[in-house]
Amino acid sequence: MYFWNLQYLDKLGWFVCLTYVVCVALRLARFNVNSEDEPSWKDNFFEGMPSPAGGIIVLLPLIFSFSGLGEFLFKVNYDLLVPVFFIAVSILLISTIPTYSFKKIVIPRSMTKFLLFGMVLFFGALLVYTFKVLAISSLIYLSLIPISYFHYKKIKKEKNITSDNDEGLEDIL
Repeated sequence: MYFWNLQYLDKLGWFVCLTYVVCVALRLARFNVNSEDEPSWKDNFFEGMPSPAGGIIVLLPLIFSFSGLGEFLFKVNYDLLVPVFFIAVSILLISTIPTYSFKKIVIPRSMTKFLLFGMVLFFGALLVYTFKVLAISSLIYLSLIPISYFHYKKIKKEKNITSDNDEGLEDIL
């Protein structure tokens, strides 16, 4: 990303890249430290954006430019978008905003055929339309962040949780 767009910002470009790298390191450190026992319903959420998702999302301007989707919608100024995107993703990495983890998804046995078919379609489309599928998938993930935040707050309210250290709660998903 630096050589694609941020090199033109000179020292500010290095600062933006370094900020992202430090935030990834802080995110990984927090993930390793937060291994305490938590209620089982919290297993369905990450605290902040996970590092692998942040790595894909930070590449979204590059993916978007390669996909050709930007030409249909509007002209994108990548010189402004890329540094802002780097800082926004860096903040999401170290934030405490709950995001879906998709760890404990239960698929009914009758739906497994459809899920497997959907996965085959997704990966087939990923092979043929790589950048378009990555761009659309990343936008879907970004749109799930506010949904996961409000879902987390709803579950927390239903459980009447006043602090984040309550234990003994059951999984509701």
